[in-house]
Amino acid sequence: MLKKHNQLFLAILLLADLLITALSWLGAYFLRFYTGPIPVYKGIPDFEEFILFLIFFLPLTALAFRALGLYEPMRSGAKFQEIKKIIAASCLSTLVFITFLYLFKENKYSRMFFIYFLAIDIILLSLFRGIIRILLGWLRKHNYNLRYILVAGDGQLAREVAKKLTEHAEYGFKVIGFLSKDKESIGKELDGIPIIGTYGEIKQILIEKQVDQLILALPFEHIRMLRPILGEVYGEIVEIKVVPDLYEYFTLRKGIEMLDGLPVINLRESPLYGWQKLIKRLFDITVSWVILFFLSPLLIFTAILIKLTSAGPVFYKQKRMGLDGTEFEILKFRSMKIGAENQTGPVWAKENDPRRTKIGIILRRYNLDELPQFINVLKGQMSIVGPRPERPEFMHEFKKKIPEYMLRHKMKAGITGWAQING
Repeated sequence: MLKKHNQLFLAILLLADLLITALSWLGAYFLRFYTGPIPVYKGIPDFEEFILFLIFFLPLTALAFRALGLYEPMRSGAKFQEIKKIIAASCLSTLVFITFLYLFKENKYSRMFFIYFLAIDIILLSLFRGIIRILLGWLRKHNYNLRYILVAGDGQLAREVAKKLTEHAEYGFKVIGFLSKDKESIGKELDGIPIIGTYGEIKQILIEKQVDQLILALPFEHIRMLRPILGEVYGEIVEIKVVPDLYEYFTLRKGIEMLDGLPVINLRESPLYGWQKLIKRLFDITVSWVILFFLSPLLIFTAILIKLTSAGPVFYKQKRMGLDGTEFEILKFRSMKIGAENQTGPVWAKENDPRRTKIGIILRRYNLDELPQFINVLKGQMSIVGPRPERPEFMHEFKKKIPEYMLRHKMKAGITGWAQING
């Protein structure tokens, strides 16, 4: 029954989305050609022709919206994810339509019309979906439009799953009970939710309780039971989800990707990838060039002062740990005397360190010795913002004392960041 209502709801949602798109199309037409601030130079296109093209555009919109998952179940999905999908689907359908116009040499549409259309369409669709979410959330909090959940498992993971579902009443999930391996556990309660059966009784319970969704949250020591359970429920009409007992090992960006049809769980991966990585790199290069260009007189003046006030090179190179644990040579203006660590070995710099040169006192006080690191940024060894690059000698000690310390090396080291700002 719920699935039938769900299909009806999705059909109504699709029609509403297409109606909003049509209204946005008409709104953009009148805004651009009748009330907009930008003059019309080529004359106003026929309204009937705009309506005709709208008839072709709406099916294209429906396909784009379906392809990008706007009609998939999103009870527990983030609202911002839905807005991102709306933006992507609207832009995709519009770009495909513009391409068709170009191929058929239809140049009556102005660029401003499409800008107006996209702005109106995205705003109205986002507001509409937001109102729907609020309405559905209210209904679900009052026990309407619920999905009944059975959790297979009675360990900490199963309790965590039930807790998350119970905390978010707006999702409309109601956990009816847990399943356990031991028959003696039946009747006990976990956080107010009863254990109603064993793994072996799962098929009978699914039928009797009219379960909508089965969540397999087996403790790691029960993982061998997964195959028999799936064999029991494989032919039943119930949604099945698996929550692996690997939660404590999830760090940084995680998720599931497909390897030629084979699902692969990411336990640990760099948080920056794709466009994010490219944009950060472009930002680093642009800002570094600008800073080095405008500060070049200061850099030259500093280099001359270092050369005149102490013996030795202008720059100081030191091994640091960078992205993925690879070593690189960080570049700094020399602020210490030559051979400063000959007696002490690698040590932390101290306040009022006697090893500093006269000009080094000023350089370190105002962090001017760090300026050459923008060259490391241009070389791709560092980023402007990122974790503090540490010396390998210290790093080996830190990773023994600080849990997950080495994960910092999944990002490029930075000139500035939380550790640098907080000392």
